[in-house]
Amino acid sequence: MERIKAHVRSTFIPGVVSDIGLFSGLFTIPELKEYKEPVFAFSTDGVGTKMMIAESMGIFDTVGQCLVNHCVNDILTSGAKPLIFLDYVASAKLTPEKLENIVKGIAVACREVGCALIGGETAEMPGVYRKDRHDLVGAIFGIVEREKVIDGSRIAEGDVLLGLPSNGLHTNGYSLVRRAIKTARLKLNQYIEELDCTLGEELLKIHKCYFSQVYPIVQRFNLGGIAHITGGGLIDNIARLLPDNLCAKIDCCWPIPPIFKMVQEIESVSWPEMRKVFNLGVGKVLIVPFEETGKVREALGENHWVIGEICLREEGEEKVVFF
Repeated sequence: MERIKAHVRSTFIPGVVSDIGLFSGLFTIPELKEYKEPVFAFSTDGVGTKMMIAESMGIFDTVGQCLVNHCVNDILTSGAKPLIFLDYVASAKLTPEKLENIVKGIAVACREVGCALIGGETAEMPGVYRKDRHDLVGAIFGIVEREKVIDGSRIAEGDVLLGLPSNGLHTNGYSLVRRAIKTARLKLNQYIEELDCTLGEELLKIHKCYFSQVYPIVQRFNLGGIAHITGGGLIDNIARLLPDNLCAKIDCCWPIPPIFKMVQEIESVSWPEMRKVFNLGVGKVLIVPFEETGKVREALGENHWVIGEICLREEGEEKVVFF
């Protein structure tokens, strides 16, 4: 437990006013006075059945990082920066070693974005979970200036969609992937030439955190919207931002990573269905005013693609159209 406490304390930032062990974590916001009208952002999520891959591989720190990064990316879509994180780990029987590795991963990701892990819960429920099965959930709290809130209300015809590359599957689509593994009788320790690594290594790649790349952008520019491409794939996560009179027309111009092509071929899933399940190599989509596109692209720096534009939506037309 002392090692776990050390991982947790390593995330503490100015504002943490309670140590480990109390019934609640306590936090103040020293920079609150710097905000004219602060808005708080909250989100909760889990790593889903990616946890089953971690269990099979005996590697747990990466899913801890995935959990934090997923939640950070969620509140980043509103323009918020993270302040506080809480975790929930449940299983039939939780060993100290597994718990430490999970918390270690959570702490690594929290430190990278300046977010404090100030509390959590561990639950052993042998009547609920099968042996060696775990559930991992996190909750995050962040802050954004009201005038900088991104909620899709500024999206307009002519806006440009910029896609940022994912790091593989991230944390969605794993149930279909596990079915494909079973169908093709693949092994997690099997080297796959197209992937240039073992299947297990590919599936445990860490969910990419976009905070360091995107947060400076939202501070400088008034983006129309940001989509985190998670459950629901490219289609649902872009559509949820758009008003009824607009649609996104997307050009599939980016290279689709081999893992998605493998799953599509093994399970004979149509590409329209794949777009509803997976990120297909695009983990974040920025919707940028046309006149700001050049400056935003220059500021992004890292690899990205122009993947589409916002257009007026015709009657009966889908909100997200691929061509």
